[in-house]
Amino acid sequence: MSGREPKRCPWPGSDPLYIAYHDEEWGVPEHDDRALYEKLMLDGFQAGLSWITILRKREAFRRAFDGFEPEKIARYPQKKVTALMQDAGIVRNRMKIEGSISSARAWLEMMEAGPGFSAFLWDFVDGKPIVNRYKSMSQVPAETPLSRAISKELKSRGFKFCGPTIVYAFMQATGMVNDHLTTCHRHGALADLGRS
Repeated sequence: MSGREPKRCPWPGSDPLYIAYHDEEWGVPEHDDRALYEKLMLDGFQAGLSWITILRKREAFRRAFDGFEPEKIARYPQKKVTALMQDAGIVRNRMKIEGSISSARAWLEMMEAGPGFSAFLWDFVDGKPIVNRYKSMSQVPAETPLSRAISKELKSRGFKFCGPTIVYAFMQATGMVNDHLTTCHRHGALADLGRS
């Protein structure tokens, strides 16, 4: 081992939790319906905050929200919302908490009526990640026409906290787009993955 750090996108900085997320999760294609729901909810809770804040609270979120099982969340009574508002481990925002319940109901409808949440999302990119070739962070967009289209469709189906910027961050996180910079060691690895 030479001990040299691989080149990576600048945004994780030197935080070990953030680096692990960047190297192991961010941009890896996710196709699990429940995991996609969880990631969309966490991106919604992130609105107005930094992602590292959410990452540090992720385990507390998972405990508080029953492992992000939409079947359970869809049935949360008002008493559960009140309890979540008292939970210091998560982001205590009533609109976001209630939004996750509405979104769980929308997710269930999509799963029952077809085509399923994962199939619905990945259909927008023809089932394959969009591989971008950005050289600097200043080139990476906050939203795109595609994230606006997905956002509009999700909202029409009853999902909350899924504006175009949230959706684009979600697309990056779940590997629908590969926005690792071309200088990052993960860009090529994930681009190869998308071709297989």
